[in-house]
Amino acid sequence: MYGIYLFRMFPVMRMCMAPILPALSAYHSTPFAAFIAFFAVYLGIVNNKNLSRFVRFNGMQAALLDIVLVLPRLLESVFTPPNAGWGAQAYIYSQSFIWIFVTAWVVYGVASALLGVQGRIPFIADAADAQIR
Repeated sequence: MYGIYLFRMFPVMRMCMAPILPALSAYHSTPFAAFIAFFAVYLGIVNNKNLSRFVRFNGMQAALLDIVLVLPRLLESVFTPPNAGWGAQAYIYSQSFIWIFVTAWVVYGVASALLGVQGRIPFIADAADAQIR
């Protein structure tokens, strides 16, 4: 949802995302998918003491990142996004900014996990540490 303006400006980015677009489409078209996925990660991974702390920490970072992404959507539901002018440009830039940084955090987290290193997303990692202990 956040990257729609970037995909329109840079069609190459959409082509790079093409392999996962069917999964994203299914996820967004399923009612309560985000709610179910959040609780599956939280209850199935984060609270599962049989899993290593490394896996539980990364699951908690993912859950917290999901919570952080709720905040811009809440603002959108309270304030109607502008259709024209500098407000529309600010909205487009903010949506693009959110997508770029979340994508960077996800790539960083996945790469760190594949390397066996604990990737620490600023601010979110501290909250994840507090929840895991």
